[in-house]
Amino acid sequence: MKFGVVVFPGSNCDHDAYYALGQVLHQPVEFLWHQSEQVAGFDAIILPGGFSYGDYLRTGAIARFSPVMRAVERFARGGGLVLGICNGFQILCEAGLLPGALRRNAGLRFICRQVHIRVENNGTPFTAAAKPGQVLQIPIAHAEGNYFCDEAALTEMERNSQIVFRYTTPDGREEAAANPNGSLANIAGICNRERNVLGLMPHPERAVEAALGSSDGLVIFRSLIESLTRQATVSA
Repeated sequence: MKFGVVVFPGSNCDHDAYYALGQVLHQPVEFLWHQSEQVAGFDAIILPGGFSYGDYLRTGAIARFSPVMRAVERFARGGGLVLGICNGFQILCEAGLLPGALRRNAGLRFICRQVHIRVENNGTPFTAAAKPGQVLQIPIAHAEGNYFCDEAALTEMERNSQIVFRYTTPDGREEAAANPNGSLANIAGICNRERNVLGLMPHPERAVEAALGSSDGLVIFRSLIESLTRQATVSA
């Protein structure tokens, strides 16, 4: 299997994702430049965090039109696995691959700290190695992580179990005080109906070694690897 990490002008977590996959988990991984027009040969694509195109207009609004995103959209529509982290989540929403939008944090300040998120659905390729209700400690670093969608979209996501992560207390309680940015329904991450596209605001690539304060982010990457391995076995 091979992972691709997209590099946009302004990406600053691309090397973190590359390191997590290549050096910590020993998986084949390559960078994908934003002007690339095809993603053939990759089994999963990572849209990393950062400030693509300087966050001009809106976060992810310009990156959504990068040549590589046309290829990523085709890849996703064909069932390929796509993980958007922080700015990557914002880009996926702008591209229409995930519902809703990310707005300015409720406190109108950039937030950089550890948070706790609860696994709401472990029936996705990104959470298959997690236990239902498992609480992960993973850092956030964003100014526009306040997830919002209309009531109809929220109802549909709830019905289809598309809410994958919620902000909680360390012991898994869903409280307003545990919500760092005002995100609707404490949402920290969602997937599409087909389960092959996931976006989340916390940074799992910054939680892959104990020296970083947590290695809980490995749950997400290991889930991806296990899912791809099973997929390859079935196809063989």
